[in-house]
Amino acid sequence: MRKSSVFWAFVLSFWMDLSGEQLDFERADRETVRLSPTHFVEVPESVQATLSLLGCRIPQPWGTNEKPRNLIRGEFMEAGRTQWAALCSRNRSSAIIVTDENGRVRAELASARDKGFLQGIGGGKIGYTRGIYPVGADGILSYYQAYGGPKPPSIDHQGIDDAFLEKASIVHYFHEGKWLRLTGAD
Repeated sequence: MRKSSVFWAFVLSFWMDLSGEQLDFERADRETVRLSPTHFVEVPESVQATLSLLGCRIPQPWGTNEKPRNLIRGEFMEAGRTQWAALCSRNRSSAIIVTDENGRVRAELASARDKGFLQGIGGGKIGYTRGIYPVGADGILSYYQAYGGPKPPSIDHQGIDDAFLEKASIVHYFHEGKWLRLTGAD
């Protein structure tokens, strides 16, 4: 292994927060709250069942004291048809799973290690900071106007804003049979 790889592996495993306290990212990854899909009572049972069969646990961003997050409803693939999108964590990696109302999986995208979305939040603590949100035409176009990037196609349904909270995001937008990666918040 190259010296630079060893260095960055060490940096990712242990980090110092601003107070100088050493942070253990491996431990924080293991301790990230991941809820069962059945915890989301507003979600159809068919969607809960599919996500459960897939082994999904829904990771929760730090500081989430209100209702659970990261399982959302929207018109993500076409106007007038509802889908559900879940941030599905399996073996400490998460992907966005999109299902229809009957629980049929329509897409799986944006897989990434959960550990990559941890950050020091002060006081020697580490928090998980990935969140997904529905975003409409106004949001998608305002991101593009503010930050540039690939020009969005004609927007006629919602996208999925995939955020590294308080850092940046990208928008996953379904168009002509494929998922585009559009500019999100910066």
